[in-house]
Amino acid sequence: MLVPLFRTLSKLPLPVLHVMGAALGWFVYLASPSYRKLMRTNLRAAGFGQHLSSAIAESGKSIIELAFVWCAPPDKVARLATDENWDYVQSVLDAGRGIVFLTPHLGCFEITAQQIALRTKLTVMYRPPKQAALKPLIEGARARHNLHLAPANLSGVRILAKCLKRGEPIGVLPDQVPQEGEGVWAPFFGRPAYSMTLPAKLAQMGNAEIILVYAERRPRGQGFIVRFVPFGEKLDGSAAAQASTINRAMEQLIARCPAQYFWSYNRYKQPGGVAAPDAQENP
Repeated sequence: MLVPLFRTLSKLPLPVLHVMGAALGWFVYLASPSYRKLMRTNLRAAGFGQHLSSAIAESGKSIIELAFVWCAPPDKVARLATDENWDYVQSVLDAGRGIVFLTPHLGCFEITAQQIALRTKLTVMYRPPKQAALKPLIEGARARHNLHLAPANLSGVRILAKCLKRGEPIGVLPDQVPQEGEGVWAPFFGRPAYSMTLPAKLAQMGNAEIILVYAERRPRGQGFIVRFVPFGEKLDGSAAAQASTINRAMEQLIARCPAQYFWSYNRYKQPGGVAAPDAQENP
């Protein structure tokens, strides 16, 4: 049922979808005590509690707009997205260097890979959804021209590494909670979060440039601004130090439009088999 529903919704104008999404966000917030508690806790702990009302609406928009991003004709989607600072990206590509695009769950993160793939080949790490009904919808939307998927396992890491060594760009979501053995505890908005070590390893393995990218949702359904931001930091020291550096970069991006971050995600959960952070690290 989800695929026909999304295809039907994709025919509606984006402003209409965003109105529907804002309503959905408030419905879920009021209907689910656990969702409500998690969103409020994460926002307040990060210092963005004043953005709660906007964040509730934006969270709903992020769900409903997927129908448009995944199912609408690609040229129609592209017309509603504007790139900012692509010249910087192009200069890195022209130099023959690989690029690790880091995209947090900020704004319309699903559209960023599509926009990059309009200009150059891109391989992104992909983990199949837990709901099997979503798999054909997501894979069909993500595996488009110039956009390739690498599984979130060792073979996928090898694929990404080979892409970088060929001077090709890859994409990774750096703020997902990794599995046991794939992360370290590092601060994220002042709280210990089990954080990925893969982005730093890949960048160093391929001598690649890290570029941050997010798609800010414009008001009243006017579209998206895909912003490319230089990383500007050195990844030195231990794996924990490197993860902390990347987390700080994510914090700076999120601070640009905090209401559009995915605050309902349990970023601070403790994966099975992972020891808790030291007591002195707890807030």
